Amino acid sequence: MAIFNGHKIKLFTLSANRKLAEEISQYSNIPLSKCEVHRFADGEIGMNIEETVRGHHVFVVQPTQSPVNEHLMELLIMIDALKRASAKNINIVMPYYGYSRQDRKAASRQPISAKLVANLLQVAGATRVLAMDLHAGQIQGFFDIPIDNFVAMPIIVEHFNKKLKDEEIVIVSPDHGGAVRAREMGNIMNAPIAIIDKRRPRANEVEIMGIVGDVQNKIAIIIDDIIDTAGTICSAASALKAAGAKEVYAACTHPIFSGPAIERINKSAIKELICTNTINLSEDKQSEKIIQLSIAPLMAQGILNIVQDQPLSGLFKYKEPE
Repeated sequence: MAIFNGHKIKLFTLSANRKLAEEISQYSNIPLSKCEVHRFADGEIGMNIEETVRGHHVFVVQPTQSPVNEHLMELLIMIDALKRASAKNINIVMPYYGYSRQDRKAASRQPISAKLVANLLQVAGATRVLAMDLHAGQIQGFFDIPIDNFVAMPIIVEHFNKKLKDEEIVIVSPDHGGAVRAREMGNIMNAPIAIIDKRRPRANEVEIMGIVGDVQNKIAIIIDDIIDTAGTICSAASALKAAGAKEVYAACTHPIFSGPAIERINKSAIKELICTNTINLSEDKQSEKIIQLSIAPLMAQGILNIVQDQPLSGLFKYKEPE
């Protein structure tokens, strides 16, 4: 437990990303409290919180990464346990929001699963959610409780400003939908943008149609929020090299890296892929090409600002390169 401004604070983690929770604990000086997650013989999840939470401001670190349903159910059961144990409020630190890509009906008779997850969290008893780079901004409107959408762009920009200082770069969006993100990064780094014109014949397949913008003899940085199977990113990197790009880097907030992703990245024209640790990468998802940047200092300061009734907007300002 920690005490700030008279508020009793406790920080818990479940099984999705304990390493991130430990870093947040270190930066915030809030020790991790004890809870036990176990499985019954039939696979049902059991929960035991080993210390009192009555009257405490509680923060639970649990991104809903793969296996999404297991981690989501863990979280819902934890929220219920905290509510029944009389926690004063229950703040969910969910840097990666599972089901976020199902944010609208793209065809008849499809669910809006991102809204369903929001409903589940609120009904379980969550009083606040801290997320990072939600796939669609409108997900914030799915909640009737406060939700803070943290931004990873300053962390990524700082890395590239140090690494590619004085180089001629171009920021590349892997599709038309990401043009706003690429434009924002381009404006910050004083660089032009390019857009990959692609189509999807079917889910998790991509066909590159062309490149809008000049990449000749420039270092290209492909920016996206999520990389899943890495098909789009790797195809885009090949197209950029064929169009005359000197080097190709890639960056994202959420490294899902499903299925053939690592093999594709290793074989691709990508020199380096920058991502954050919103998702814990297992040993089989490690690569010499992949660099993870920690969001722990940002999330830790966000937690401290919340408990001290301070604004969060100042945390997302960009540092000028030295």
